[in-house]
Amino acid sequence: MNFSEIAENRQSCRAYCSDRMVEQEKLDRILETARLAPSACNGQPYRVTVCRGDAAKKVALATQGMGLNKFAQDAPILLVISEQPYVATAALGAKLKGNDYRSIDIGILAAYITAEATAQGIASCILGWLDDARIREICGLDNAVRLVITLGYAKDDDPLRTKKRKALDVLVNECQ
Repeated sequence: MNFSEIAENRQSCRAYCSDRMVEQEKLDRILETARLAPSACNGQPYRVTVCRGDAAKKVALATQGMGLNKFAQDAPILLVISEQPYVATAALGAKLKGNDYRSIDIGILAAYITAEATAQGIASCILGWLDDARIREICGLDNAVRLVITLGYAKDDDPLRTKKRKALDVLVNECQ
């Protein structure tokens, strides 16, 4: 699958096969690709915590509320993405330029994870609605939790949906 095919086929899964586990080789490939994601000054200011079993169920509950993310409880793996301190050069750049490089880096990491998951035939969903304090407690983390990514196999009746995106001319302009 080339990158354009990955982009066309990747979607947020909201219907997982709870009884089908993700093979360790596929998870290892996803995590290795995540390790290769670019970041400011190569600082990788994040940590990925892999949750399975009871920990995954507890984290899934901590992403639910107001009717959101009920499907997360069926995903066999949840990746908790927590923020870590900047390396010195990125910290200086962030301060001087007023830019939050960690958030950018975490976004790139999430894109790499979900793209590789798609390439491996694994469904994913990026969750931003979460109980930071509760997930920190479950996972024994000291730093802020920024995202949770669900991973698993989509149910057979979860078809590829038509993508609703802005037109290219709305998203892109040129400056010469």
